Amino acid sequence: MLNKFTIKPLLQLLVCFILLLQLSCADKTSLKTVDNLTISEGFKNPLGFYDAKPTFSWELPVVEGVISQSAYQIVVASSPELLPSNPDLWDSNKQSSSQSVWINYEGKPLESRQKVFWQVKYWNQDDKASNWSPVQNFELGLLNNSDWKAQWIGLPTKEEGVLGSQDNIIHRPQYLRKGFELANDVATARLYITAKGVFDVAINGEDVSDDVMPPGYTPYKKRIETITYDVTDLIESGQNTIGVEVAAGWHSGRLGWMKSYWSDTESPKILCQLEVTMKDGSKASIISDDTWKATFQGPIRISEIYDGETYDAHLEMPQWTTNNFDDKNWKAVQAFPVTSAIKLEPKRHTTVKSKMVLESKEIILKEDASIFDLQQNMVGVPVLKVPMKKGDTLKIRFSEMLSPDGTFYTDNYRSAQSTDYYIAAKDGTIEWMPKFTFHGFRYVELSGFDASKTPSKDWVKGAVQYSNFDENGTFTTSHEKLNQLQNNIVWGLRGNFFDIPTDCPQRDERMGWTGDAQVFGPTSMFNADVYKFWASWMQSVRESQYDNGGIPFVVPDVLHNGKVSSGWGDVCTIIPWKIYYRTGDVSILEENYDMMKKWVAHHQASSTDFISHMNSFADWLQPYPENGNNKGDTSHSLIGTAFFAHSARLTAKTAEVLGKSEEQATYEALYKSVAKAFENAFFINGKVKDITATQTSYLLALAFDLISEVNKENAKVQLLEKISEADNHLRTGFLGTPLLSEVLDETGEIDLMYKLLFNETYPSWFYSINQGATTIWERWNSYSKTEGYNPMSMNSLNHYAYGAIGEWMYERIAGIAPLQAGYKIIRIAPIPKAPLTSASATLNTPYGEVASSWEIKNETLFLEVVVPPNTTAEIEIPADDSESLKMDNEVFKESKSVLLISSKEKNIIKVLTQPGTYKFQTKYSL
Repeated sequence: MLNKFTIKPLLQLLVCFILLLQLSCADKTSLKTVDNLTISEGFKNPLGFYDAKPTFSWELPVVEGVISQSAYQIVVASSPELLPSNPDLWDSNKQSSSQSVWINYEGKPLESRQKVFWQVKYWNQDDKASNWSPVQNFELGLLNNSDWKAQWIGLPTKEEGVLGSQDNIIHRPQYLRKGFELANDVATARLYITAKGVFDVAINGEDVSDDVMPPGYTPYKKRIETITYDVTDLIESGQNTIGVEVAAGWHSGRLGWMKSYWSDTESPKILCQLEVTMKDGSKASIISDDTWKATFQGPIRISEIYDGETYDAHLEMPQWTTNNFDDKNWKAVQAFPVTSAIKLEPKRHTTVKSKMVLESKEIILKEDASIFDLQQNMVGVPVLKVPMKKGDTLKIRFSEMLSPDGTFYTDNYRSAQSTDYYIAAKDGTIEWMPKFTFHGFRYVELSGFDASKTPSKDWVKGAVQYSNFDENGTFTTSHEKLNQLQNNIVWGLRGNFFDIPTDCPQRDERMGWTGDAQVFGPTSMFNADVYKFWASWMQSVRESQYDNGGIPFVVPDVLHNGKVSSGWGDVCTIIPWKIYYRTGDVSILEENYDMMKKWVAHHQASSTDFISHMNSFADWLQPYPENGNNKGDTSHSLIGTAFFAHSARLTAKTAEVLGKSEEQATYEALYKSVAKAFENAFFINGKVKDITATQTSYLLALAFDLISEVNKENAKVQLLEKISEADNHLRTGFLGTPLLSEVLDETGEIDLMYKLLFNETYPSWFYSINQGATTIWERWNSYSKTEGYNPMSMNSLNHYAYGAIGEWMYERIAGIAPLQAGYKIIRIAPIPKAPLTSASATLNTPYGEVASSWEIKNETLFLEVVVPPNTTAEIEIPADDSESLKMDNEVFKESKSVLLISSKEKNIIKVLTQPGTYKFQTKYSL
């Protein structure tokens, strides 16, 4: 029986049912929402974010009915409950635009600590609306030094340090702790923390994170990165304890091969600020100050990046980060205020993590040691599970390759001791991995373990550590050695992207050498999601630029010699432009434009009548140099002038993108003046004059467009002669090698480029593979199975520069390249050649995944292509004749989605496609 008490609830249920029915109907008529929502350089729901003026990006879904975007709407609010109807921070309203990436936030100013929520919807090509996306969020870190109430704290380890193997002061790792009490239940808690050094932090006995050696490596006298952790679940009402370990790291350890580089190091310190909001709305703040206590009498006795870590289990302090620990014998810390001299900013790329673990594959038993082979050159630390006797010391050494006679080889580590020690406190199996160091190695040698035990493979594993990025592309072919080369490129990237792009990960350098970085940047962008990594390091490059516009050899600049090098300093123009062209994000150009201009001005100041006299490492490690010099035979002046012109041209292109037409004209004119001077000084009728002619001299002239049109053909002929003189082998070093494939491709010498790529003998990419390489080497002949290591002291087996060939492999063998910045228009143009019978690649572009896969069977080419939504693709299909073209097993016919734009042009059929998956086949003979 209905009454006034039952009618109202029934009416409410009826209203809810009608609303749900309406929503259900709406969902059926609305398009699927967007995918992969990110802000700025690809961050997903970040905590402790650095940018109060972010950009927004998304990918359109791969579904029927979605070809492109005609409009979008973004809503931003301070609470998810306000979305999408009542955004209080920003409502873009419906914007008629196909842009789905890098859209600037134009709402109310955002502040430190602020948590922000956002959603987006789009309209497709038919003006049909999508559903709103799931709510996304980001939370800002502490953006200003004034936000920090904490103080830098630590012990004076410089005064009480020990002397290292290179007469360097070794700062004892410190253990710092603070107990605190909270009267109410915790709603949220954020830990803002950083160090002058590297740290690990725990609360109430629980690790706060699995970060490796945070906060990372920046120009410490200019900027130190801070990190934000959500520690809500680690803190409770009542008594709590926070404990922090801090070691020297890059800040206070020795860096470089000369004492002058690291003789004046500051004692490591931490800075942390724990901010807690209670459920009753009250707040509490626990800061680092002089009330903390500390000791350096903990188990980690020594920890240095180059020299390794020593751990004494006798000094372990169980539960030292909990309430149940007595620190009465610990010392009071020294405290120092935060000043404006060093900028504190949230970290703008991902921390280093242990990304994977490798198993030992083989054990080599020696009389006094055992060698464990992981069969992959890697970077990180050993994970040990080893039986020991009380009081014994386990010695752990590392090597990239054994000598041919099987002996352990470490000479190429130079002064880096790269040795860990573990001192056992009791009999039994120890489980340990170092915390504040890293090594480059394939082999691990153990000595000092329980001699009564037979070594087994599970004693040693390898924790592979690098900055926490994901893979961004894949590449595979029918050729085993080419696949190994791709694998070596990827492992070289993993091994040298340890918070900054390093030259090598094992010897007494591990620095951000700028020349290595500029040649490898584009290849890295294909293999890994490293935009944020590069953007962060480019900030360090800007901060390291000299007052005269010069760019140091290494960034961060630990050499402090004021010197520059052409081809190395040009990283400041090349990397921003290459990143822009692969992402379409104008902000990377905006951030670096002033630096680019200052560097070009430095080029000009280092030249006379546009001819450079800048110092140069030149075509570093060119094989068979006539002069016997690591810098090779190519004229330093020619190289400097070429890069002067190239940087001027890239700066002109940047000015054009940024809408600075007058400056664009100025730099374009400068480029033309330098190019003219270059040709007059170094060439006559397309042939090098008055200096040693090298492959690289011609490659620079052709790649940077420095030869007049009438002389280009002869310059090409001269280049081919130099290659022929070398028995169709390369004679290029760091600067020439990345240009080799580009120039030979553009001049139509594809067969020759394939020959160079697939050469088996020295110097070639496959030579190192034939010698057992699992990473890219520093030298073309760093090691041989018969003769062992190259005797030169500078000889890394993990050095990514020559991996720059990867760019050509992806863009021309597989055939995926941008025709418009950010892959808004994609070029699919594979060039199948013997000995390959198939190749395929995928790439995550800002608009979604693009794929290209080809295979040749019975003189028929099968090509499958995937084009993501909101883009178009120009596909070049190799063919013996245009009449044989089929699509989806049918004779090719034009349609709304596929348009024939040319036929039989150099045995290439070109089609223009909308998004979708396409399967082509043509007659084609290798």
